[in-house]
Amino acid sequence: MSFAFADTVTRLRTALAAPLPGVEAQRRMAPRPRRNWRPGEIPDHVRDAAAVLLVYPVDGAATLALTERADFLRLHAGQVSLPGGRLEPGEDTVAAALREAHEEVGADPAAVEPLGALTPLHIPVSGHLLHPIVASIVTRPDFVPHDGEVARLLEVPLAQLASPSTRELRRWDYDGLTFIVPGFVIDDAFVWGATAMVLAEFLALLGVDVTLPADAAVRDVGARVP
Repeated sequence: MSFAFADTVTRLRTALAAPLPGVEAQRRMAPRPRRNWRPGEIPDHVRDAAAVLLVYPVDGAATLALTERADFLRLHAGQVSLPGGRLEPGEDTVAAALREAHEEVGADPAAVEPLGALTPLHIPVSGHLLHPIVASIVTRPDFVPHDGEVARLLEVPLAQLASPSTRELRRWDYDGLTFIVPGFVIDDAFVWGATAMVLAEFLALLGVDVTLPADAAVRDVGARVP
């Protein structure tokens, strides 16, 4: 499958105008068990947040920006995420996503074109309802990662993200439970949880099913704090 930038943006625009893959695609990368997550149900009093899936060209190939969060952050420390954060008063989800892209990685909002929204995802651990916004920019941004929030910027070619070779299943022990956690291995980072679930729906727009086979090997990493 080709992931040339212009063709990919056209495919994304078309797919986002049609019914979304939705919860069924998100499930493909959901940890098991995923505590307090009821697919399709949004609890009362959640806080709205937005994140951007920013697609841009590198040598003509569609590429996606991910961030590794700083280790000292209160929530999701050290995890790989999409640039994003909580909505400010009066903001809509698109405005929030573009603002966060600017604040976290330095992407110029004026140069970014929103293409559409994916299915909102409830994140129980933080009490947020995440609204993923797909956007494109015609040239690679001059990235400036935020020193206080971003430990590292990961620039991921979509061809790499879509490859079955990046998918891995891990077994973690936490709080007296054993979790089976699917995710993507990008360089030396493991992308899992809400970020992986959003990426699963994003890739489904492009015709990529990230479901791991039933007999997939499971890597046992022992005790781990999600």
